[in-house]
Parts: sequence; structure tokens; C-alpha cells
Amino acid sequence: MSIAYAINDSLALTHRNLVKNLRNLTIIVWGAFVPILTALLYAFVLGSAIEIPGVSYREYMVVGILVNSVLTASTNTAVGIGEDMKKGLIDRFRSLPIAQPSVLIGRTTSDVLNVVLTVALMALTGLAIGWRIRSSFLDALAGFALLLLFAYAAMWITAWIGVRSKSVEVMANSLYLFLMPLVFVSNAFVPTTGMPGWLRPIAEWNPVSAVVSACRVLFGNMPPATEGAWPMVNPIAATLLYVAVILLIFVPLATRRFKKTVGQ
Repeated sequence: MSIAYAINDSLALTHRNLVKNLRNLTIIVWGAFVPILTALLYAFVLGSAIEIPGVSYREYMVVGILVNSVLTASTNTAVGIGEDMKKGLIDRFRSLPIAQPSVLIGRTTSDVLNVVLTVALMALTGLAIGWRIRSSFLDALAGFALLLLFAYAAMWITAWIGVRSKSVEVMANSLYLFLMPLVFVSNAFVPTTGMPGWLRPIAEWNPVSAVVSACRVLFGNMPPATEGAWPMVNPIAATLLYVAVILLIFVPLATRRFKKTVGQ
């Protein structure tokens, strides 16, 4: 099957998933509600006891909440794939002359487009509580683009988990248990400088810390770090490197596992 057919199949399945989600906006809105609630909690309750030298804590933590929100939204990819497999929709796709990888491409593409709404709602909330973009329009646009690129890479990880899991409920709970330490052992909500010596390198090499730092730099909320691990001093390059590595590893893994699962 030619690449042109595979692209057409991917676009058709992307459209199918978008239409399905638009008919049930509750999933997207609810997915944004938890990060918004978290932002309000940190801004008006926990944030009152946290001080970050040189920057308002509300500006500091909003970017962390943005990254947390796209990671949380990425779990919808695994859940969506798991539900389609459980309901037999994937088996129906097998009877059609479509490129099997297009099922995963269509899912991840539609999900990252849905994340745009989540990011918009979260950004508006951030602006309402005191967050400001202090960089140029192009830098800010690059920051949002980097955020969505990271979300897309994360969706391929959850896609791989989704095609491997036999229970949607267990998978969803497992994903949240995985994401929680990934987000909190980072610079999303507090600087890594105050962490114990053994934990700080882990946090600074955490991909979440890299994308958070990159977005803060691009939004003009904080200048680039001058010390620390390489991802902290070069957060934009580190984020692009992490995204490339994740895609190179998990796109083939998820595709191969999907073909094996559907018997192709």
C-alpha cells in the first residue's frame, strides 16, 4: 500500500476521531478542569507559602500546570485505543483495505489537536490568575508549539501502553501512577535547587523539566539557567532531543505491537 493511501487513511481516521470527540466535548472539558483546579489550588492556597527568587510563583507554576495538563491529556490516547479494541472497532478496521499504522496515526493526531483546546483553556486561566507572556509573539508561538510537540511524543508512549493493555480501567489508573512522580520529580512546581543531592540530577534530566524550562524561556517567564545539568542549561535543544528519541523508540514499538495485536 502506497504512502499516499496511508496518508489518506490517517487523515480519514483523524477526522473520524475529531468528530467523535466533538460530539462528546465533556471528555475534553473535564480533562482541562483538573489542571485548572490544580492551578487555582497552587495559586491561592499552596503558592502563598512558596517563594521563587526573581519571579512570581504564579508565573512560575502556570507553565508547570500547562505541561502537566498535556501529559494528562495524553492518557486519552491509551484509553481511546483500549476502548476501540475492547468494543471490537479495531476488528472492523481489519476488514477494510486501510493501512494499519494509520489507526494509531489518526488517533494521536486527533488527540494532539484536541489538546489545543485544553492548552487554550489552561492558558486563559493562567492569564486570569496573573501569568503573563513576556516574550515576542514568535517566541510565545514557539513555546506553545514545543508544548504540543512534547504532547504528541507522549501520546505515542501511551499508544504503546494502550495496545499492550488488556484492561482499560487498570491501564488508566496505572498511567496516572506513572505520571504523578514524573511531574512532581521535576521543576514543574518547585526549583530543583532545593531538592536533595541524590534527587536533583534525576529531576534535572527528567524530560518534563526540560520542556518546562524551555517553555518558561520562550514565554519570557525566566531566563535560561547558567548552571545545573545539560538539559537545564539548554532546555530547548534538550526538549527537541527528548521528543526525537521518544518518537524514534515508541512509534515503531507501538506500530509493531498494534500489528501483532490485530494479527496483521
